[in-house]
Amino acid sequence: MGGEEREEGVMANDFFWSYTDEPHASRRRQILSQYPQIKDLFGPDPFAFLKVTVVVLLQLGTATVLHDAGWLKILAVAYFFGSFLNHNLFLAIHELSHNLAFSTPVYNRWLGIFANLPIGVPMSVTFQKYHLEHHRYQGVDGMDMDVPSQIEARFVRNALTKSIWVLFQLFFYALRPLFLNPKPPGVWEFFNLITQLALDAALVYFWGWKSFAYLILSTFVGGGMHPMAGHFISEHYVFNPEQETYSYYGPLNLLTWSVGYHNEHHDFPRIPGNKLYRVKEIAPEYYEDLESYKSWSQVIYMYIMDCTIGPFSRMKRKPSTTSKKTE
Repeated sequence: MGGEEREEGVMANDFFWSYTDEPHASRRRQILSQYPQIKDLFGPDPFAFLKVTVVVLLQLGTATVLHDAGWLKILAVAYFFGSFLNHNLFLAIHELSHNLAFSTPVYNRWLGIFANLPIGVPMSVTFQKYHLEHHRYQGVDGMDMDVPSQIEARFVRNALTKSIWVLFQLFFYALRPLFLNPKPPGVWEFFNLITQLALDAALVYFWGWKSFAYLILSTFVGGGMHPMAGHFISEHYVFNPEQETYSYYGPLNLLTWSVGYHNEHHDFPRIPGNKLYRVKEIAPEYYEDLESYKSWSQVIYMYIMDCTIGPFSRMKRKPSTTSKKTE
């Protein structure tokens, strides 16, 4: 493992570079050899469809109720309520990208398109393409689009620009792959787009622009300076040069499909979120010594205020050291 030497109190000008494979495949083999019963946790979450449906209907219902509300009320409800629902659906889409609702992959894809509806913009099908590469090629230069671009890292250099980056991080997250590693859209992207546009148009036609604006605001504020959005930073931003993936063991796991169990998730991407805690219970010695978090809000604060941390605080590896596929 290597990287640019840092002066104390100075932000790095390059990523951390690792010359070994990502750590999850080897840890998975070790754990399974010692605790083969973990394989019993593999497979879909039988309640995933119900959980997604409840949140989708609740959020769409809230949007219709707010059709004639004032803008201040819409913004307040979006931040303190709708943001939690839409971020929950974003992480439901993450869960579905691993086919963890149904054994038949196509059903997961349709449920992902359904879960996408309150988010306001089509993203579920495209997300799956890039997210699975994040697992297969974690940190690999030019392949893992979860890692910030050089332009982001050169621009975001102080507390002010980091605050702006956090506020708009969903835009960077969504647009980065389209510029750095564009993939031609397929028929499923077309279905995702048409379904989303139909819902958006119906919402505007029957209830007006304010209802649609509520959904968009819920997505935007929920992905920016928001407690749940702390997972974007906590998962792989390197606060300790010896560790590239971090877990969060706090209460917001209840609303985020337990995405906070992120080391466990990368070790076992075929285990649904509602069972990830069992991995740590069965094999505690593999996780107890790893650094973890108890507050995503604190992670955002540390990221902004620590002058040594920024978009360059990510582990990268050359394509020649591409890690083995995890799924």
